[in-house]
Order: sequence, then structure tokens, then C-alpha cells
Amino acid sequence: MGVERAAPRVVVRLPTVLRPFAGGVEQVEVEVPGDGRGDGASGVTVAGVFAALELQHPALRRRLTDEQGAVRRHVNIYLGNDNIRDLSGLQTQLSEGDELLILPSVAGG
Repeated sequence: MGVERAAPRVVVRLPTVLRPFAGGVEQVEVEVPGDGRGDGASGVTVAGVFAALELQHPALRRRLTDEQGAVRRHVNIYLGNDNIRDLSGLQTQLSEGDELLILPSVAGG
């Protein structure tokens, strides 16, 4: 008999503009079920977190990714000080307790 492991948890911190789509909260703790990737491989990725986040807050996911599942151009997602676009994008590996910070791009002139 194997030992069941708890689903890894990742915190997603939200900017003010996205909080209404997550019940008004500043951050959401997401448990990533199964393999954590959403693609059948092992390990927890940003894509897996987004899939789990969609189960909790479907309207929020639509603000983060487009119809093809790519991160929207005006959305920046940080793992620590690194934008996931500079890492492995949605396939960026995460660990238990990691925090993702979502920030909308700021435009102006």
C-alpha cells in the first residue's frame, strides 16, 4: 500500500483589478490535484495551477489566458522576481508553497 501525498499548494496573489473575479480576495491558495501539470506528466507547473484555479474561479482564468490557453499579452506572472515568460512559460515548474504574483501590464505615454 502506497502513501498518499497531499496535493501541492501554491499561492496566487491577485492585483486589485482581478479580485472581483475571485470573490474579492487578495490571494488564492490552490491545491494542484493529480500530477499537477494538466498534461499527464509529473510535477507541478503554472499550467496545472491555472487548471486548478479555473475550478475555483472560472471567470478569473478567462482574464489570464486566451482561447488557445496562452497567457494574455497584457498579463505578467511572476515566480519570485522572474517573469514566467523568461522561464518556461506555463510549463514553469513549481514547488510546494511557491507564490505566483499576477500583474497586469501598465501602458501609457
